[in-house]
Amino acid sequence: MSWPSAETGQRRYIVIGAGAVGATLAAELHTAGIATVLVARGGHLEALRADGLRYLRPDGEHVVDVPLAGGPQEVDLRDGDVLVLATKAQDAESTIADWAWRPVEGSGAASAAAAESLPILVLQNGLDTERVALRRFSTVYGAVVWSPASYLVPGEVQSPAAPAVGVVWLGRYPGGRDAGLERIADDLRAARHLAEVVEDIPRWKAGKLLGIVTNALDALYRPSPLRDRVAAALTAEARAVYLAAGESAADLRAETALDLSTFTSHPIPGREATGRSTWQSLQRGASLESDFLNGEIVLLARLHGVDAPRNAAALARVHRAVWEGTAAGSLGDDDLRTSFPELDVLVDASALAAELAGARPPVLLDVRWALGDPHGRDHHREGHLPGAVYVDLDSELAEHTGDPTAGRHPLPEVADLQAAARRWGVTAGHPVVAYDASGGLAAGRAWWLLRWAGLADVRLLDGGLAAWTAAGHDLETGEVGDPEPGDVELSAGHLPVLDADGAGELASTGLLLDARAGERYRGETEPVDPRAGHVPGAVSAPTRDNLTANGRFRPAAELRARVAGLGEGPVGVYCGSGVTAAHQVAALAVAGIPAALFPGSWSAWSSDPARPVAVGPDPEGT
Repeated sequence: MSWPSAETGQRRYIVIGAGAVGATLAAELHTAGIATVLVARGGHLEALRADGLRYLRPDGEHVVDVPLAGGPQEVDLRDGDVLVLATKAQDAESTIADWAWRPVEGSGAASAAAAESLPILVLQNGLDTERVALRRFSTVYGAVVWSPASYLVPGEVQSPAAPAVGVVWLGRYPGGRDAGLERIADDLRAARHLAEVVEDIPRWKAGKLLGIVTNALDALYRPSPLRDRVAAALTAEARAVYLAAGESAADLRAETALDLSTFTSHPIPGREATGRSTWQSLQRGASLESDFLNGEIVLLARLHGVDAPRNAAALARVHRAVWEGTAAGSLGDDDLRTSFPELDVLVDASALAAELAGARPPVLLDVRWALGDPHGRDHHREGHLPGAVYVDLDSELAEHTGDPTAGRHPLPEVADLQAAARRWGVTAGHPVVAYDASGGLAAGRAWWLLRWAGLADVRLLDGGLAAWTAAGHDLETGEVGDPEPGDVELSAGHLPVLDADGAGELASTGLLLDARAGERYRGETEPVDPRAGHVPGAVSAPTRDNLTANGRFRPAAELRARVAGLGEGPVGVYCGSGVTAAHQVAALAVAGIPAALFPGSWSAWSSDPARPVAVGPDPEGT
């Protein structure tokens, strides 16, 4: 690819910040013969002054002797200079203040300062820096930068993209364009950057932010399907916040006039690929820009009366990693499940539709069942999610021992559950999603059993069949052909369980929740089990109260608040026969609260005449 030349001697670029983006830009401007000063600090500045900039490219190492400065006191600003702010967003306020009121030679006014006579081009991520600059500078240019460059070692920057080293969209802030901006774009092109002037730079900044709210995940976690799901959820939440705030975001790839095929990363000899900017900062022990990425979404949400809990969780987790000295990329799915519990338990209809169209479509389990309704398979034939396999709760998700003290739905033998899962087409390492037509009250049993048997990637369709159709997705009718048999290996004991003795003890030492309807807890009615009432000390917490009116799980914060109002200590759950209690365990997992299941539940307890029974609204009975 040929690059346009630029006239030299007319403009000078003061690139403030010698990290990955700033050093790459300064190296390319200087190499193109365009007057440039690179402003660095600390050990990086010392290394640059001692040996020049070691500029690592796919074709090898180059040493670039770009002119250097340690700060504004070392630069005599002059008319025609362009200040380029390439620091991190968290350093922008103080840096702008340092440079704004420096005198400018030849500006035509004795008292003119940089803020009055020079333009400033700000390269920061997020939506904040242009506003900071506009408080002082009369001419502010915003920019969106794509660059795979990295800075980890003082004096050295890796820049793996070729032939274009970076992409820059730039525009006058808050809108418009001018001749000075066009000249800067020409110089960027001469410096081997793809550059496009846009009229509405705030939209383009907002568009980039959608793609980088996931930087915290890249910094903390090893790649995994769960990390991908969390990333998609962070982006979706950011879009929802934009909608609530009336903000518009550009689709950078779809709207650009640039030929992005010339912007491709290549290996650098002797160097491993690194993570994105937050990963690099965490690896170096530097401050993070996450307050201006996830924090920007959280701020926008709070200003407009909505919530952004997932971005708030990402922000909190990455800052805790700094406090704890966590190594970049060292965390796995266990930590993700703790930090984003609801995304490990639930999937919404839109996200599920996208996954079904993707490279790793989940196995769908239709667990249509309700007490007193034996026609689940008929309901399945009448309409189900495309490709969903019918699962019979009574015969496939329970054992029938004939012992009433084991309850109406004892846990199946793990070998029988494994055989059933293989019939459903479940394979090792493959995601599974269960659903029903009752808000997950039956599907929760499949979710819990498979998790208990060691299958980690199992989720519930939030809102079930109704949510799927409400989102405009089609159903299939009739029988589903036998799927390709799976090969999953299951083993018991991966989630905690209680027997009757353990449930009785927990009722006095912790928090034992009774997930049945209130009238059954109080002993006013008992339609199926031998005795009415509840386990002495158990607290009434009907499962249906975990759901909204449309059958969706309540937000995690509401679920946590509900449990906090019921008591303290380790949590266990029972219901009539261990089915809806599994849904309660799922709701607690959404809230980030671990809980043990009493599989025999009230059907087992009430069948043992030696077990005491309490009646009435109080835990200990009346």
